[in-house]
Amino acid sequence: MERVISRDGTAIAFERHGAGPALVVVDGALCSRAFGPVPRLAPLLARRFTVIAYDRRGRGGSGDTAPYAVAREVEDLAALVEAAGGSAAALGFSSGAALALEAAASGVRLTEVAAYEPPWVDDGGGANAGHDVELRRLLAAGRRGATVRYFMRRMVGVPAMAVWAMRLLPMWRKLEAVAHTLPYDAAIMGDWAVPAARLSALRVPVLLMNGGKTAPALARAARGAAAAIPGARHLELPGQTHAVEPELLAETLEEVAFGLQAAGRSGAPGADLWAAGPA
Repeated sequence: MERVISRDGTAIAFERHGAGPALVVVDGALCSRAFGPVPRLAPLLARRFTVIAYDRRGRGGSGDTAPYAVAREVEDLAALVEAAGGSAAALGFSSGAALALEAAASGVRLTEVAAYEPPWVDDGGGANAGHDVELRRLLAAGRRGATVRYFMRRMVGVPAMAVWAMRLLPMWRKLEAVAHTLPYDAAIMGDWAVPAARLSALRVPVLLMNGGKTAPALARAARGAAAAIPGARHLELPGQTHAVEPELLAETLEEVAFGLQAAGRSGAPGADLWAAGPA
């Protein structure tokens, strides 16, 4: 494990896997480099990339300097990119996908962004109004388990019986341990509507993805975000849900997304934007 110091002095823990162009993986809610998609995905991507797997602030081996702001997480990503050599591609999941896109819009030196199912909605955020307040209320009362249950049931839509079963598994304690970071993810999502104006300013190659069996709102969000970003591509992965299979995702990224940088240099059709890098 290595650490990099972010702009506000917070230590951010990360690991490197493999060799090749740098790729920073940005987790979604409750996940870290030791829990979530990274443990299975990093070795697969390491066949072609130097994978930077890190703990977002407040999780795992990273610090958590108050007060929280989305800008601090953008600075964390900037510090990781510097540690990777000054530029890197990014792969983001769920709220981490929204964070990666915000980092690119903020000027972090990201060469490409692949975003899997950023959880925006298309009703202007009305369906998610009040989530941040309720999460903070539960945490202030010391109810970490209730905070995770609220997130799973009300925000993700996991069936009650499935959440009950999850509470019996060892993983539940891991979720409770990072429950205090759920308001961070809510802050990243803003009003939960696709930030079309913000996304329209992006000038790096972007791939938006969703699963073919995911919630319809997530599929609409991926398509809407892709439509807002000049030159962005949209891809639907057959048979996948919000919990995408690492093997399929790794193959997709190698063939469709980051692999196009090399293809672009040989004049492959449609690859120019992907090879362009930051504006």
